[in-house]
Amino acid sequence: MKELVEVIAKSLVDDPSAVVVEEKEKDGELHLELRVAKEDMGKVIGKQGRAAKAIRAIVKAAAMREDKKVTVDIVE
Repeated sequence: MKELVEVIAKSLVDDPSAVVVEEKEKDGELHLELRVAKEDMGKVIGKQGRAAKAIRAIVKAAAMREDKKVTVDIVE
């Protein structure tokens, strides 16, 4: 899942080297924290959060195939 989020985020931003995804497991649930450069934050979130919702939907669909529960948080 981590690699999927990295690929999607790197394709959206101007500075792909600043994309960092941290993986944390808690209570059998996988939490992914996505960090990007401050100037790329708007591109990852999108208008009215549409890009962020799309990223979460793709990851959720991939997680369902593996019977896992995954959340994606975009942090500064």
